[in-house]
Amino acid sequence: MDVHVRRIGRVQDALVEADASALVAGPGPTMRYLTGVSEEPSERLFLLLVSESTERFVVPEMYRNQLAGETPVADLRTWADGDDPTALVAEFGDGLEPGRVLIDDRLWEVFSREVREQLPATEFGLASEVVADLRIAKDDAELAALREAARITDRVVDEVRGLGAEAIGMTEAELAAEIESRLAAAGGEGLSFEPIVGSGPNGAHPHHRHGSREMGAGDPVVLDFGTRFEGYPGDQTRTVVFGGDPPERFEAVHAAVREAQRAGIEAVEPGVPASAVDRAAREVIEEAGYGDRFTHRTGHGVGLEVHEPPYVVAGNDRPLEPGMVFSVEPGIYLEGGFGVRIEDLVVVTEEGCERLNTTSRDWRVD
Repeated sequence: MDVHVRRIGRVQDALVEADASALVAGPGPTMRYLTGVSEEPSERLFLLLVSESTERFVVPEMYRNQLAGETPVADLRTWADGDDPTALVAEFGDGLEPGRVLIDDRLWEVFSREVREQLPATEFGLASEVVADLRIAKDDAELAALREAARITDRVVDEVRGLGAEAIGMTEAELAAEIESRLAAAGGEGLSFEPIVGSGPNGAHPHHRHGSREMGAGDPVVLDFGTRFEGYPGDQTRTVVFGGDPPERFEAVHAAVREAQRAGIEAVEPGVPASAVDRAAREVIEEAGYGDRFTHRTGHGVGLEVHEPPYVVAGNDRPLEPGMVFSVEPGIYLEGGFGVRIEDLVVVTEEGCERLNTTSRDWRVD
């Protein structure tokens, strides 16, 4: 709980600097980051309200005892089914000086509207205005969780590679189910996202999930998956061939992607703009003649959300700083043929970066 006390304190300081009177968060990553409370949005009003000097929950009565043991926020105002919870929001507003109120970017519009009607404000903005910069560099507790999520994910990567020729004839969906089962058995706490198993031509679609196609001998298979640990996700991609001879051009394409990923990771160090990492990876693929087949950014930040700042993309000149965690995942996609992507998560350190994923990046599984 000390971690969350410090985070709330930092937000309160940031509110003062942003000339804002309050921050409002609903169920989601901002609430979890600040309080440790993990809850899914629902039709019931469930809010965290933070001002410069106080913090309060407004939640359904059924959560009173649960939250009392989960969070350092001591002020719990509850409402029963049949009550009007907006009165509790207005009550919080009675203690505020009129000013800017920052509302959770992910708060459902039905609740955002109620907040805007109940709190005195000269202007409304987004909570990310103050929270994004606090979340972008991970603290020690977050890094420990991310390292463990990566360790579990890597273990399953090795297990899946170990299937070898046994994977031939399985459908993409069957292998995805196998991956999910193995992640849970290895200590994972749920999927980071629905696994991607893109075999043969399906691998040419970067966000193909998995379907009924059977994997054949020689098929390149894009495997992109991860598990969560204490709320933080793993995320890695390998492209493998479980048996047989791969298609013409595959080895050259895989080599180009692997070299592009190496170049991107070598570009990571404090003070370098995020766009420079994208440029380093992209130049390799352009020189190989596949620039128009690399159709997405080189990477994305990873934290409580699988996709969050910093985005490793052209035009993002935000300097990298120690504690930032993001993916480096160049790819080449040949429509109707195959795709290749290789992805690792990295942590920016004082002198460069730490790669969280350590499994083989070779396409051969033996």
